Amino acid sequence: MEKPALTIPALINEAKQFCESESLTSNDYLFGITDGKAVGTFIEQKFKNHLTAVYSVHIGNAASGIDLPSSDILTDIKVTSIRQPQSSCPFKDARQKIYGLGYNVLVFVYDKTDDHQMKTSILNFVSCTFIEKERTADYQTTLALRQMIENKANTDDISAYLSDRNLPADDMVLFQLAEQILQNPPAQGYLTISNALQWRLQYGRIVTMQNQIEGITRIIDKVRKT
Repeated sequence: MEKPALTIPALINEAKQFCESESLTSNDYLFGITDGKAVGTFIEQKFKNHLTAVYSVHIGNAASGIDLPSSDILTDIKVTSIRQPQSSCPFKDARQKIYGLGYNVLVFVYDKTDDHQMKTSILNFVSCTFIEKERTADYQTTLALRQMIENKANTDDISAYLSDRNLPADDMVLFQLAEQILQNPPAQGYLTISNALQWRLQYGRIVTMQNQIEGITRIIDKVRKT
């Protein structure tokens, strides 16, 4: 029997069911493991195995750099602990911080509890969010740039701001980027992206967000908001 093609709505629905199921599942393998990368890799693979068992879907490899690279899905999967909800992703160019990563991000956030008597672990998925690619830029950078444009900033103003932010690009690239920003103002991003050899993505704002934002789907939301 031919498997149905994976769609974004189906991906969101499967993520919801996966979180609900895994939050009730005791796991021997993860007991005592404190390495967040090991936990994340295990969960990502388990979710991808589930998707391939049910749907016709292309799974990415190291060369593609994205877990679900098909043009109609174009989504990377991130798994992170609630204790410090962050991950890394490949750096392409400085424009990603302003215009987004270029792909959607599905973020699973767990709270891990070890049962020392039973020697098992439970990952309680407290948050799961689908972030459309248009919302994957840096929050503070896009907020400031949008305000500068509203206040009639020119190319020099924006170029100077980008330079002050230490974006990983030379002066000529920053000036060209400033011209592009004036012609095509960025959408408001909602990630925190730190400069490094790889981008460091932080999801604290996404996890605790109270407002409904177009382009951000809250799939699981158990985090108490203050």
